[in-house]
Amino acid sequence: MATLAPVHDPRARGGRGLMPAIPELEACIHCGLCLNHCPTYRVTHLEAESPRGRIYLVDAAAQGRLDLTKSVADHLYLCLMCRACETACPSGVQYGRIAEAAREVLGPPGPPLTRMMVRLALRHLMPHPRRLRAMAALMRLFQRSGLARLAARVLPGTLGRRLALMPVASPRFYAPEAEVLPAIGERRARVAFLTGCAMSMFFSEINEATVRVLRRNGCEVVIPSGQICCGALNVHNGEADSARAMARRNIDAFPEDVDAVVVNAAGCGAAMKEYGHLLARDPLYGSRAQHFASRVRDVSEFLAALGMRTQSRPLSQAVTYQDPCHLAHGQRVRAEPRALLAAVGVQLTEMAGSDRCCGSAGIYNVLQPEMAETLLREKMEAIRETRAGVVVAPNPGCMIQLRYGAQRFGVPVQIVHLLDLLDEAGA
Repeated sequence: MATLAPVHDPRARGGRGLMPAIPELEACIHCGLCLNHCPTYRVTHLEAESPRGRIYLVDAAAQGRLDLTKSVADHLYLCLMCRACETACPSGVQYGRIAEAAREVLGPPGPPLTRMMVRLALRHLMPHPRRLRAMAALMRLFQRSGLARLAARVLPGTLGRRLALMPVASPRFYAPEAEVLPAIGERRARVAFLTGCAMSMFFSEINEATVRVLRRNGCEVVIPSGQICCGALNVHNGEADSARAMARRNIDAFPEDVDAVVVNAAGCGAAMKEYGHLLARDPLYGSRAQHFASRVRDVSEFLAALGMRTQSRPLSQAVTYQDPCHLAHGQRVRAEPRALLAAVGVQLTEMAGSDRCCGSAGIYNVLQPEMAETLLREKMEAIRETRAGVVVAPNPGCMIQLRYGAQRFGVPVQIVHLLDLLDEAGA
């Protein structure tokens, strides 16, 4: 059986840890067409920082020819999991699944203290909405007191920049007035809505806008009270078991009698569309997870298919669009957001490399600040060249990263979600 040495295991120096088979490894023909689409390879020009190089490392470890030492783990965790390589791959290699399987053996990234903190957050914070609400309240108090700004100025280098990345907590954690909100006008669909953790904590106004747009377009919106975080951060950072537990809870919480499970965060949608794979070996939830995943839709994907009613306030802003990695590469949703922008009359100027990662990648910008900042600088230059005043980025991580980038690099733009504009137009 294929073996690996988990670097977080104290026995790793001499022992080996078992790893499940990864069928996706066999699909790679090592052609290298993915290399120039990989953000880290474009920066470092190192084979080990490319999808092909990382697949070589995982394959060698799976065959028992290589231990997953700290050095190898560092190469695997410098990956942003943007999945641009999947879009470029002529063989259809599902690189994300390979990397996730390897990270499940490795456990969370970083030195011991960082791994402990990440593990605590992923296991004991993310699955618990009440704890997230409490954290959001404390964060807002910290920010309103002025201590956050002071600390960001005083702390040196990377520490100060990491604090500057902290998003502004919303005045309230998103909590709808009812679990079922009726459609406005004739009912055209019945949908369930994922409120999310980051969206509820930092962008509750976007959740409210999303529900308004859905209802105005004839959707009865069900907001399950038992839902929790989708588990995306967990599965990307070596905590697949906790992600599976979170997926089961969401499958139980969401009703069966809906036309779609609608999501307004790209990373969440990509993760929930993978529930079938995540729980494939679960005898109780395997088929339910497949059915659940088949109904998940990004909100732009759903509205474009449904057909929006005529908006009452056509917009005329000059905007550019940032393709979130897990929307463009993970879900292959590109045309739909642009079609909706055209429907509300905005002037869209495409930026160069709109589907290149901005460096956010979940908690990557905190754990890998140097690479994240290099990619962010490139992204902000691309935005500056469009001369647009508004950047549409329908994913919370992208919005947080780009708002930080606009401030750090002095680019005068407003960063908004697609649903901000649709709601403003009365769509």
